Amino acid sequence: MTIKQNTLTPELFLRLYTSVGWEPPGIEQIRTALEHTLATFTAYDDSLPVGMVRLIGDGGMSFYLKDFAVIPGYHGKGTGSLLMDAVETFVQDIITPGWTVSLELISTKEAVQFYLGKGFEERPCDWDGPGMFKMIRKEG
Repeated sequence: MTIKQNTLTPELFLRLYTSVGWEPPGIEQIRTALEHTLATFTAYDDSLPVGMVRLIGDGGMSFYLKDFAVIPGYHGKGTGSLLMDAVETFVQDIITPGWTVSLELISTKEAVQFYLGKGFEERPCDWDGPGMFKMIRKEG
């Protein structure tokens, strides 16, 4: 298994995204999102793409994991761990020594234990408020 950085195309994104049952955005929306993504990481089993994650963020204080997907059949085989390791290495490489940054995400219910095992904390937590998000849609 290998992890490649910034090889994710809109078409490959769409294939991996839908492989886990998520309802996809349109291809142009995906293209725009990828253009504004800090980095992408794609897992390959030989030449077969089997997982992906996008990293968005400001490069200084906040990083956000988005669209972390591993195709069925590769769950529990270390694919997600390899992707997470690649993300954390990337963040470590671009930040200045002494900086503390946040790595955030919203988990599916099924992936909570995976993220807990990687050192993430569930929200809400005792020392802070709950993780929250709002979906905004422009009708048209």
